[in-house]
Amino acid sequence: MPYTHHLRVYPSAEPLDRTDQLAWKLAELATDPVEVTPEVVDMVVNRVIDNAAVAAASLTRGPAVAARGQALAHPYTPGSTVFGCDLETRTSPEWAAWANGVAVRELDFHDTFLAAEYSHPGDNIPPILAVAQHAGSDGAAVVRAIATGYEIQVDLVRAISLHRHKIDHVAHLGPSAAAGIGTLLGLDTETVFQAIGQALHTTTATRQSRKGQISTWKAHAPAFAGKVAVEAVDRAMRGQTSPEPIYEGEDGVVAWLLDGPDAAYDVVLPAPGEPKTAILDTYTKEHSAEYQSQALIDLARALHDEHPWLADPENVTSIVIHTSHHTHYVIGSGANDPQKYDPTASRETLDHSIPYIFAVALQDGGWHHVDSYAPERAARPDTVALWAKVTTAEDPEWTRRYHSTDPAEKAFGGRVEIELADGGRLVREIAVADAHPLGARPFRREQYVHKFRTLAAGVLEDAEIERFLDLAQRLPELTPAEVRELTIVGRPGLLDSVPTPTGLFELGRDDAPAHPEVEGDGFTMHEADATTEGEAR
Repeated sequence: MPYTHHLRVYPSAEPLDRTDQLAWKLAELATDPVEVTPEVVDMVVNRVIDNAAVAAASLTRGPAVAARGQALAHPYTPGSTVFGCDLETRTSPEWAAWANGVAVRELDFHDTFLAAEYSHPGDNIPPILAVAQHAGSDGAAVVRAIATGYEIQVDLVRAISLHRHKIDHVAHLGPSAAAGIGTLLGLDTETVFQAIGQALHTTTATRQSRKGQISTWKAHAPAFAGKVAVEAVDRAMRGQTSPEPIYEGEDGVVAWLLDGPDAAYDVVLPAPGEPKTAILDTYTKEHSAEYQSQALIDLARALHDEHPWLADPENVTSIVIHTSHHTHYVIGSGANDPQKYDPTASRETLDHSIPYIFAVALQDGGWHHVDSYAPERAARPDTVALWAKVTTAEDPEWTRRYHSTDPAEKAFGGRVEIELADGGRLVREIAVADAHPLGARPFRREQYVHKFRTLAAGVLEDAEIERFLDLAQRLPELTPAEVRELTIVGRPGLLDSVPTPTGLFELGRDDAPAHPEVEGDGFTMHEADATTEGEAR
């Protein structure tokens, strides 16, 4: 049976034994050698495929290209592979975690878990896999490590809200990735404890990265947490220590970044010897958009099929989406961000505008990870007109269901009320996305493989698609040599088709490439074939 760890603040004058600290409990969880259940093994494989799928689709996008360029400036042996590059190209593991983490996160298209906090637990995979390749770990070790990363992140996300205090959700990712790497390497509890503390201390940041004019840093934030986790483990292995107690201290995370000196949380964790199954409670995305939009895209798709005339703004007076607090205030009109109605807004911003997303999905009857964000798509006059008629409103019942611990009533959707120009009215609601485990068409291995094939088409050669799928689906039995090949290699000429921006790391090198021309306020690329800019949750 799971047990509950009570977390509170301890004044400096009140002793707190190390073994009673949350970071220690997480380290004990990471070092528990419990076997991974078959169901968890299967889902780990699914998520490795999912990560590679969304990374493939982002290989030529600006943030992924820039991060890859930084990583390639740090070659290393044995090192780790970088998505898109050939199998022989190796960088130091923390930089591979960085580049691959950006590629995975860029399109806002991988898995999610929502509770007291928000998260994308698949962000644990790039740093764990990078270290596995460098260290020569086998596939079974990778599976155990990923199970740990997911378990700890989900457990923290269930218990501790960060966004309530405008702290970015990657503050739960640093500790979970560090713990997962600890599992991977078979480190002792003390070393993992120190790594978790360092990773948490260095990954707290504000949520402005997910507010207003959302920037390309959105894709980099979790990759940074993964990179920091690798570095924290390295320091801890060298005997370096962390601030302590990191969560509970008088000047620690809880007292000064979260609910204050009188705060208390109950963190539910697996008991010793109990399997780590949290990954089974997470879910991936069918659409490349913020998770709260997934169910509403499915609803808009259904409305389009049933009432195609709704695409014409002349037929619609208003559309009000009654939904949860989070959806209303983060991606809805309750955010009070004018950018959410701006046809010239960045992709990252449109990704966090449910008025925009619902309008486009209603008109198009679906969602595309590139086309739906294209500047010309956002600027279409009929879309702008319909978009302006879409607002959100918080409904206490949808907020309650959002936070429910009962899977049967937990919901991430809403009720849509459409007032028609002829005086009529349409009302429809949806609780969870079609791809959700409780949705109309839950994702299983077949759907994960299909997603990979779809997003990799034209990016990877057919033989490379099959090579990767073969390795990924044999993950638990892979040898260290095979783990080192668990990556995706872009088709010939793909990476050369986009310029790599240069930066500090190239200064002073005789072989440094010329700096590309900069357009507007930053580096962009692939305007013609629609490969630029990333989430913000």
